[in-house]
Amino acid sequence: MNAIRRGLSSAVVQAFLVVIGLVWMTPLAGLFLSSLRSAEDTAEGGWWTVFTDPGQLSFDNYAALLENSGMTQAFWNTVLISVPTTVLVVAVAALAGYAFAWLDFPGREPIFLVVVALLVVPVQIGLLPVAKLFGQLGLFGTIPGVVLFHVAYGLPFAVFLLRNYFAEMPKEMLEAARMDGGSEWRIFTRLVLPVGRPAIASLAIFQFLWVWNDMLVALLFADSSSQPLTVELQSQIRQFGSNIDVLAPGAFLSLVVPVVVFFAFQRHFVQGVMAGSVK
Repeated sequence: MNAIRRGLSSAVVQAFLVVIGLVWMTPLAGLFLSSLRSAEDTAEGGWWTVFTDPGQLSFDNYAALLENSGMTQAFWNTVLISVPTTVLVVAVAALAGYAFAWLDFPGREPIFLVVVALLVVPVQIGLLPVAKLFGQLGLFGTIPGVVLFHVAYGLPFAVFLLRNYFAEMPKEMLEAARMDGGSEWRIFTRLVLPVGRPAIASLAIFQFLWVWNDMLVALLFADSSSQPLTVELQSQIRQFGSNIDVLAPGAFLSLVVPVVVFFAFQRHFVQGVMAGSVK
């Protein structure tokens, strides 16, 4: 009887999760189908009409999107902003997290408190001062300027996260590696990084998604030659209003990349989120 109850409970939970998944995926599927329809078909009815008239579907919109220099440039700008930012934040935070967790140096605790205090500083506070500084340095309106801003504001959380994860590693493991003659760099690269892979993967996903979907920072720090896809889509809406044949494939492209990245690193992400929850 208990086995039947457990089976029914499991079936109910699985059915509920399937329903939630379908509801969550419906907007993505609708956007994809809309991106395959012409502007005329979109004006005549919703995306669900493709199930009764599959002849509406065509990749002409994507062919036109590839010929739209503004959209293609914005896509590559987004890649050139998101990837370096994610790599820099993860690399610097991993080094700093290891130092704060396991190395003794003057001022370690006060410096880490400053890092923690920076977590509560809103991004909006630094927009104008940093914009003025970037203008003086010649970085305003450039991709490196956008990358540096994202790196600076992504590091406090990243250092805090990795420091706490690295600090949970067994002290005996690191001491044994030092007794075997391992240098700090060798211990960091050969021992700490492999063990900390789940947390690092989780951080990389969070950072990439945040930067890829950002529009506030890009609106202020990027110009027409360095603006990412989010700003270009917003510009297309303002300029043309109803050019759904360009906006739909562009929006789907902007959405599908983070989804692919998340599912590609889903296993590591779950391990990183659950790390430390069970002793």
